[in-house]
Amino acid sequence: MLSHRQIAAATRIGMLTRERDTLAACAQALDELGSALPLDVATLLSIDPLTGEHVQVAGIGYTAETSQALAAEFVDTPWYRNVVRQEVPPSISEDAADPGQRFRHGWFYADRVRPAGLRDAMTGALRHDGRLVGLINLSTRDPDAYDTEARLLLASVIPALGALVDPTAHTGDLHGLPPEGAASLVAEGGSVELPGREPARVAGDDEFRPLLRAFTETGGRRLRLLWPLDGTWYRVTLHRHLTAPGLAGPAQAVLVHETPTRLPYGLSPRELEVLTRAATGQTNQAIAQALFLSPRTVHSHIEHLLRKTGAASRAEATALAMRDGLLRPAPDHLDRFVERAGPDQR
Repeated sequence: MLSHRQIAAATRIGMLTRERDTLAACAQALDELGSALPLDVATLLSIDPLTGEHVQVAGIGYTAETSQALAAEFVDTPWYRNVVRQEVPPSISEDAADPGQRFRHGWFYADRVRPAGLRDAMTGALRHDGRLVGLINLSTRDPDAYDTEARLLLASVIPALGALVDPTAHTGDLHGLPPEGAASLVAEGGSVELPGREPARVAGDDEFRPLLRAFTETGGRRLRLLWPLDGTWYRVTLHRHLTAPGLAGPAQAVLVHETPTRLPYGLSPRELEVLTRAATGQTNQAIAQALFLSPRTVHSHIEHLLRKTGAASRAEATALAMRDGLLRPAPDHLDRFVERAGPDQR
């Protein structure tokens, strides 16, 4: 039976998911486990969703380099597969593998665990929103320390630990995303879906990808625009991705958020294109050449969009477009529209 101290520790770990400082919360979670279970070394690892690499977010007795190197070796062993398929973390003292595959009989125990003076350990797979997001390992010099009760206690806090180490769990909060709309994290290695969100459709559009690359190259903070896909227009916001400090996360990733919309002010697609080019400072003659139109036709489009938006001048319409994201920019003139980081932002 779990003691009062163990139940209290499990409860406090569950409450840590509300903390905004994820790194500090992960460290505190390990401290709480240390107060409830015997441990001499421990590591809490987050998995980079694109590379699959394990990154230590909190540790006791392990440096990050040691922990990550051990994890890289461990994931290639049959014991890792045993960990992943079990809901209750296996331990050395209660190995659930077949007798011929017991952890004590393997090279990882002989070469990595026993030389460190450790005699018992248990490892749990951390999941969040149905995805494998990390690992937790507790080890001790005491033999046969992690019995069924200890394993069940660790299993009880695994959902909270998974929510803490999931590098995508806090993305919406970090960027202040509205509750509605689809979203994806996109990097060179692929895209990652966010918990509780439909994936952003525009992120998979071949014509949209050059825009994502161009946005990354600007080093900007945010870009708002309009984009058509399969007959539907979307309000799209690109954010330079922020990762909770210390967590794994795709480098140079872009957070793509989209919501379906109608073209504002009753603008036509051509008028939106003319407005976007006008916002870059192009003259009517330059716009006409770029769009293979006559200057007279461009002049008519300008008059129509001024009337529809209620703007008194071309300059006012340009300011409106910049303010409200009434833009469909091309990669080669994206830099003009990107919002830069403020003085207190990185």
